[in-house]
Amino acid sequence: MSKKKAKLVFKHNYFEIVEEGDHVLCAVSGKEIKLQNLNYWNVELQEAYFSPIEVDKRFRSQKK
Repeated sequence: MSKKKAKLVFKHNYFEIVEEGDHVLCAVSGKEIKLQNLNYWNVELQEAYFSPIEVDKRFRSQKK
């Protein structure tokens, strides 16, 4: 299977796949996140995050 970045629209409890792919990139770390492992995102910023660590980093940077 060839790797292809997906394009998603993040909703409050789910995401919609706009363009098929197998992964997205974390907005903070740039790490690849397989769609089946995607658990963290921000609806307002439309960003995906690899883990709660990246969520916290983004939250702290937004508060400044």
